[in-house]
Amino acid sequence: MTLQFNRNEDWMRLLLSDMKQYAGKIELGGGKKAIEKQKERNKLTPRERIAYLIDKNSTFTELGLFAGYGMYEEHGGCPAGGTVAGMGYVSGRQCMIIANDQTVKAGAWFPITGKKNLRMQEIAMENHLPVIYLVDSAGVYLPMQDEIFPDKEHFGRIFRNNAQMSAMGITQLAAVMGPCVAGGAYLPIMSDETLMVEGNGSIFLAGPYLVKAAIGEEVDAETLGGAGTHTEISGIADYSFTTEQECLDQIKKIISRLGHKPKAGFDRIAPAPPAKNPEELYGIIPEYNAKPYDVVELIERLVDNSEFDEFKKEYGQTMVCGYARIDGWAVGIVANQRLVLKNKKGEMQMGGVIYNDSADKAARFILNCNQKKIPLVFLQDVTGFMVGTRSEHSGIIKDGAKLVNAVANSVVPKITIITGNSFGAGNYAMCGKAYDPRFIYAWPSAKIAVMGGDQAAKTLLQIQVASLKSQGKTITPEEENKLLQTIKDKYNTQTTPYYAAARLWVDEIIDPIDTRTVISEGIAAANNNPVINDLKLGVFQV
Repeated sequence: MTLQFNRNEDWMRLLLSDMKQYAGKIELGGGKKAIEKQKERNKLTPRERIAYLIDKNSTFTELGLFAGYGMYEEHGGCPAGGTVAGMGYVSGRQCMIIANDQTVKAGAWFPITGKKNLRMQEIAMENHLPVIYLVDSAGVYLPMQDEIFPDKEHFGRIFRNNAQMSAMGITQLAAVMGPCVAGGAYLPIMSDETLMVEGNGSIFLAGPYLVKAAIGEEVDAETLGGAGTHTEISGIADYSFTTEQECLDQIKKIISRLGHKPKAGFDRIAPAPPAKNPEELYGIIPEYNAKPYDVVELIERLVDNSEFDEFKKEYGQTMVCGYARIDGWAVGIVANQRLVLKNKKGEMQMGGVIYNDSADKAARFILNCNQKKIPLVFLQDVTGFMVGTRSEHSGIIKDGAKLVNAVANSVVPKITIITGNSFGAGNYAMCGKAYDPRFIYAWPSAKIAVMGGDQAAKTLLQIQVASLKSQGKTITPEEENKLLQTIKDKYNTQTTPYYAAARLWVDEIIDPIDTRTVISEGIAAANNNPVINDLKLGVFQV
């Protein structure tokens, strides 16, 4: 290995070490004291519940671990958005599992909690996954109720999705292991079956304190809405259990009896590991994303047998497209080439930039994958579209629109991995979050922004300096440099994968070595939805 490779690897492993350290803190939820209180009530933590529920030695793909990261600090924070969620196997069936974390503000819903839960429901709906809700929540976090209650993508959308999933034939089970209050009370009742744990589980529109305030009635929580009340009197709940483990065992039984439905039919053969060592992924991405590299080397450490059948290899070379298999699944890969290359006309082309010919090539390849019913994997390391007189005269906007049209209207599943830069319209063309990838992940080396930090900072500096001068103020070179650094620091904070994952612009930050697994699990999930619409394209210039 070269000295540069070793430097790249050290940088990536340092990023991974930081990621694991942050993740460890998040996984503690509300902290050790809050976990101890949970234990005193004979309650498992959400992670313990999920570990008990899923099949032994099976894959659990956590989603949204970094939701809320660095947000709501004035309210004490909201680790993982107050919810632990992801795809796991229960009785051999891939399911979406959504568990409230009662150790985080009594499981209260922050704005990011609602956004995360809606994203999990969206994934379940797109992929026809059974949903298991492990309910333990005090309801909306009242100090921020205006940001979570009334709007289209707020709390109430959860119940609308409950109804729509039911109409779609998607099984939903709700295990009530703690409070389920106010509007949240509709979630278990709108699920197919409701299970409750005696002594801890409760469902009511208004708790004892609010009942007393509203109508003067004094009643305890168990009488008002406990497991006995709802299984023996109201008939709202279907099962009652003395322990959480018994409740989770019943969920396993219910899932084990689900009928099987047709699959989408994506092609899969026996998986094979890459011939080239996947551990070498750590040394391929350059330190600080600052130097060229060959993306084909990266691809060959992700795909089965390191076999990659490249499409239009000599044309549009800043975009690499081709067919391969990942964990046995047939995939079409669209990746940004980061090498600086000379095209057949003798022109130098910068790596990571989308030119006219590379946009044209990628659009055609995407249409081919749709024609063949092959899922698409986008590997993003893009600085944007080429600018300047030559590109504009050649119709870069037209060719870019053609690519964006193909991505937007693609009907096969799309899975996006942001390995490095994701800047400007390149984010859109390479299937960023706005283009409905089934799943979108980021490596710790990812950067997401409208443009690179240096360019953005210099642009903002020019605007601010011009504004100061227009007011008759002067600015010294020292003050200008200080202002530039302040802008850079703020901008760089907003481009990190943590900033993106906190706001669910990406579903998760992953170890590069796990890329094969998350892609495979994503396609397995997508294969559960047999409906693939016909490809339709709008009007665009050719």
